[in-house]
Amino acid sequence: MRTQADLEKYATAAEPYVIVVAGTITMNPVGKEIKVASDKTIVGSGTSGHLVGGGFFLGRGVHNVIIRNLTIRDAYQGVWNDKEHDFDAIQMDGAHHVWIDHNDLRNMADGLIDVRKDSTYVTVSWNRLSQNNKTFGIGWTENVTTDITIHHNWFRETEQRNPSTDNAAHAHLYNNFLEDVANTDIKSSYGNYSRGGTRMVLENSYFQGMRNPVIKDATATVVQRGNVFSGTSGRNESGGTAFDPKTYYPYTLDRAADVPSLLKAGTGPRTTIGTSASMSASAEVSTKAAAATTLTVAKDGTGQYRTVQAAVNAVPANNASRVVISIKPGTYRETVKVPSNKPHVTFQGTGGSRKDTVIVYNNAAGTRKPDGSGTYGTSGSATVAVEADDFQARNLTISNDFDEGANQSLSGHQAVALRTAADKVLLDGVIVEGDQDTLLLDTAAKDRLGRVYVTNSYVVGNVDFVFGRATAVIDRSVITLKKRWDGSSAGYVTAPSTAANRKGILIANSAVSGDVSDRTFYLGRPWHAGGDASLDPQTTVRNTSLSAAIRTTPWTDMSGFSWKDDRFAEYRNTGSGSGAASSNRPHLTDAQAADQEVADWLAGWTPTAS
Repeated sequence: MRTQADLEKYATAAEPYVIVVAGTITMNPVGKEIKVASDKTIVGSGTSGHLVGGGFFLGRGVHNVIIRNLTIRDAYQGVWNDKEHDFDAIQMDGAHHVWIDHNDLRNMADGLIDVRKDSTYVTVSWNRLSQNNKTFGIGWTENVTTDITIHHNWFRETEQRNPSTDNAAHAHLYNNFLEDVANTDIKSSYGNYSRGGTRMVLENSYFQGMRNPVIKDATATVVQRGNVFSGTSGRNESGGTAFDPKTYYPYTLDRAADVPSLLKAGTGPRTTIGTSASMSASAEVSTKAAAATTLTVAKDGTGQYRTVQAAVNAVPANNASRVVISIKPGTYRETVKVPSNKPHVTFQGTGGSRKDTVIVYNNAAGTRKPDGSGTYGTSGSATVAVEADDFQARNLTISNDFDEGANQSLSGHQAVALRTAADKVLLDGVIVEGDQDTLLLDTAAKDRLGRVYVTNSYVVGNVDFVFGRATAVIDRSVITLKKRWDGSSAGYVTAPSTAANRKGILIANSAVSGDVSDRTFYLGRPWHAGGDASLDPQTTVRNTSLSAAIRTTPWTDMSGFSWKDDRFAEYRNTGSGSGAASSNRPHLTDAQAADQEVADWLAGWTPTAS
């Protein structure tokens, strides 16, 4: 790729591509940020790939993007603290699953890297960042959402934001080299900054000559291990508890003393670097589609299919590889079923927001079927039913808008938005909304494992609206409580029906709140489906913010079964709805909590967007 036009053409395309930049591209106008679409690898050919005077922008919902081996430079407009020119090398606003690796980023008017507005699952590695004021900012959000790993980066002659990390749920920084070179014009004001609600782990990094090398807000945490400080001055702070990175992924630390020489030799673009495209000096362009098949849905007829179900029907039975059903913005009023013989399917909304693409219907348990064969029942009422393993959904809304008030004569108001009865289900960046029984997390059979991981999402409802026998995790998400059809405020968040010796529902690192009255909602109650006394329902709520809507005794009985005979517990929750441990409010011990982490629920499965 040697021209701006070609780079824009492929970077913004809906299809997945590997794009190789093999020359210097001068951006016109200066400050131009190319809007990168999902499923793109943009990589420099050897050391020849340069973007001058501009960079990249990754908007909300953009995901699976790799930017490697490039030099992005020289949008600087001559004003050091420039308030007029927001010219970044790489900016993200609500993107996820992004890898920035082995780049040389320097001399831009604003940020070299800005990870903003709930962007998450970001890795920044082996980059050289230099000659800049506001270097690397993370945050611009009140939500404590972002998960980010920053390792083996060389910050040299950079004044501030090295990085500044605001409201990051998990910020893991290790083996970075921050260098303020003596007798140069650029002086550091601070190094690593943990702001707001950030939880930061900082390991085996090397700080040379930095002013205020590590600082933190009173509300933030920094856990330091093994760092070296040479010729530094001013604030060097730590405090609080954060997290154990090895809970989430394996990694190996280099010795901090070795970091300067290691990073001086290894950061920035390399002559050769692994990629699926040709990296020879003569390569001008590589546009290689990824292995996944993509089917496009658009209700206006601009796609291959007008309905989501039609696209599902087109997936071959027993497909061996991923099929992405790309759904353009719009409201799709239909019911959708992904049968068990169609695994590896992804529903991907393509709008700028998860609210732009909506799949909605209004069946309830008591709704009569059109063929007169009876009513749908609770499980049959689902707007979207997933019975196939390895299903994923991203950047869309799944809703059941059954009107309880208008159907008071109907028996059976349970109205499911999404039902899963499968293993390895990933819901990432979605909204699932309804009233009673919104999200049914089931398994294919009582003796079958059904793991579900919900992250960066919203679940909305009022009665038993997260329920079923699956082994399910709701992580880094918002659970929104809503009033009943008549304006009253009362309800239950979870109703697990877990089989004995399995794990049930885990809510972690999330928030439970809504426009409801104080002390009117329970966190859960035991659902012994069909009166089955052999079940052992489980809900654990941990490290989660609870609003005043939660009752002071947050668990209750159901259908003659006592919650105290099953498994309900909390751990280190916060907010006005949290409370001290008691016989009516059991808390896990630290030892018990160590066996009830997200990884324990997922049991060897690492959810990966694809």
